[in-house]
Amino acid sequence: MSSPFDELTQSLPHTEHLIRISLRLLVALVIGALVGLQRELTHKPAGLRTHMLLALGTALVLVAAAESGMSSSDLSRVIQGLVTGIGFLGGGAILKLTAEHEIHGLTTAAGIWMTAAASAAAGLGQLALALIGVCLGLVVLGAFAKLEKRLGVRASRDAANLKPPDGP
Repeated sequence: MSSPFDELTQSLPHTEHLIRISLRLLVALVIGALVGLQRELTHKPAGLRTHMLLALGTALVLVAAAESGMSSSDLSRVIQGLVTGIGFLGGGAILKLTAEHEIHGLTTAAGIWMTAAASAAAGLGQLALALIGVCLGLVVLGAFAKLEKRLGVRASRDAANLKPPDGP
């Protein structure tokens, strides 16, 4: 019968491998922090801690699955389950306001999904791909938000000009 200490240390990998796994999880945390900070600074839902936990959890599931010796087809099923679960989580961020006939939270949901995807890449050891993906996502969330606002103002002005006059 082994001691609890032996049980804990038995599953620890060699130092080099432990550093590699830690780096993957750290990169996932950075990914979550970058997206979460952008959302936090723009006062959007699902901010810093939410994105960091989502990123770490996604990477942790994939690192654990890969480290357990799963075949690539089994790992593929884990990824499919994560994608579905993250989609469900993102769906909870979407709110339909019936009085205004508007839907809010689609960008938040897409950001959650993108954070999970980049973190999954980090968890699988594709660190460069993960960092490139999150950088492009931040460009979309930041720079394109300004463009979208400019286009939105013009579109709402154009729609107001097309609106029929009030009264008979």
